[in-house]
Amino acid sequence: MDDHRAALTYTSYLALDELLAAQRPRSDEHDEMLFIIIHQVYELWFKQMAHELVFLQGRLHDGDTAHALATIRRVLTILKTVVAQIDVLETMTPRQFLSFRSRLEAASGFQSAQFRELEMLLGSRNRGVLGHHPPDSPARARIAEAMERPTLFDSLLRYLATQGYDLPKEALERDLTAAWEASEDVQRVLLQVYRDDGEQAQVCERFVDLDEGFQEWRYRHVKMIERTIGDKRGTGGSSGAEYLRKTLFKPAFPDLWAIRERL
Repeated sequence: MDDHRAALTYTSYLALDELLAAQRPRSDEHDEMLFIIIHQVYELWFKQMAHELVFLQGRLHDGDTAHALATIRRVLTILKTVVAQIDVLETMTPRQFLSFRSRLEAASGFQSAQFRELEMLLGSRNRGVLGHHPPDSPARARIAEAMERPTLFDSLLRYLATQGYDLPKEALERDLTAAWEASEDVQRVLLQVYRDDGEQAQVCERFVDLDEGFQEWRYRHVKMIERTIGDKRGTGGSSGAEYLRKTLFKPAFPDLWAIRERL
């Protein structure tokens, strides 16, 4: 029997027909295309980072140090690319953005379910973000589910336990739906990890790099918003830069920062 299936091509493998048809400007303004593409690319990178970070959790749970380090390195490299994209977006002047901003209506970056999932991986347990999504929507369900899974820091602690470090039972069996609270007992273990100066300390340092990388992205994002719309309210009724500034300098892994002065 003849196989009539079309041969795989570059276009079909990458679903380019669908991908390149996904840019649908709502105005005739030249710069709206750039705005759409930049944010679509962000969403692709968010998807990839979540994919890598879940994989990282698996490597940590298995005590696989080598592949954990390699995975973190990949995410850090993606973060550099994500930050650099802001340079492209900042080639758009405030007036160019305002020429089509009203067409966004209630659409807002606050509605990015994928970024919220990344925040949950980093340790956020802010249930208020669910309000940006309809009650029965798949996005809201995904975010709520992410709030109940182990955070990256939970996975790091489990990894250290597999490496022979005596983590407090309450830290390893905590309520995952609650926000992590810095622990002096955990910090004592982390200090020992650093004093041993082995591969486990390298993993901890790469976690600090991850934390710093996400904070850098937040900072560049805030400054981009400020230079584009100042302190105007964001689309969708958000408070714009005012809200984003509140997210700055809040470490995802506070215990790893708290031990610095005692090393």
